[in-house]
Amino acid sequence: MRSLNKALPTPLYHQLKTILLTAIEVGQWKPEERLPAEGDLAIRYGVSKITVRQALKELSDLGYVRREQGRGTFVSRPCLEQGPRELTGFTEEMRRHGFSATSLVLDQKIAAAEADVAAALSLKEREEVFVLKRLRLAGGEPMGVQIAHLPLKLAPGLVHEAFGTASLYEVLQMHYGLRPAYAKETHRAVPLDDENAGLLSVPPGSPALAAERITFLTGGQPFEYVISVMRGDRYKIVLELTKEWQPVRR
Repeated sequence: MRSLNKALPTPLYHQLKTILLTAIEVGQWKPEERLPAEGDLAIRYGVSKITVRQALKELSDLGYVRREQGRGTFVSRPCLEQGPRELTGFTEEMRRHGFSATSLVLDQKIAAAEADVAAALSLKEREEVFVLKRLRLAGGEPMGVQIAHLPLKLAPGLVHEAFGTASLYEVLQMHYGLRPAYAKETHRAVPLDDENAGLLSVPPGSPALAAERITFLTGGQPFEYVISVMRGDRYKIVLELTKEWQPVRR
C-alpha cells in the first residue's frame, strides 16, 4: 500500500487522488465495485475525512467514480471512445466496441418539418418528414437518446418498420438503396434535462454530449438530420491531431 508524503508541497488530497486512481487503473477495484467507506480510507491513509472527500470529488469530476447518496462511491465503467471513424450508425458503432445494441422506440411518426429541420434537410417548411425517436442501449444499459428526421419522399414506408430491432441504415440500404456518403456533425457539452435524465437513468443535470448530424448522399443531398444526447459518463471523444511542418527558409 502506497502512503502519503506529508513533507511534499503537493496537497494531501491530490496525492490520495493519484493513489486511488492508480489502484483503479491497475484493477484493484473493478467497474461497478464499491470503494471503501470514507472513514476506512481516512484511517488507512492517515488523513481526515475532508481530505478523502476532496480526493473522491476530484475522481468523480474526472468521471472515474460516481458517488451515490446513502450507498457510497463506485468505480465507473470505462467510457466508450469515439475517435476518427467511418460513417456508421449506432448499431455498428456498438458492435465494434463489443456490445450488443438495442433500441427502445419512444416515438415513430410522420410530421411536418419545423424550420430548423427543413433547413437542415433542404426542404420546404412543413414538408413531411419521418421522425424516429429512440432510446439507444448497449449491453442493456441506456447510452443515449436520438431523434432522426428523414424526408418522407425518399423513404415513404419507414413508418411501418420495426426499429426496435432493425438498424435504420440497414433498412435504408436494403429497402431504398440509400447509402450515407458523408456527414457533418457538431458536438457540445450540455447538462441533462429531467426528461432525458429519466430515460438514461442518471440524475438531472448530469453531463452529456449533445450532437447534431446532417448526413448526405453521394450527390450531396442531405437525407438525415439527427439530434443525439449521449451520457457524458459513458462517452468520450478522442481526436488525433497532427501538425504539418513547413520547410524553414534560410
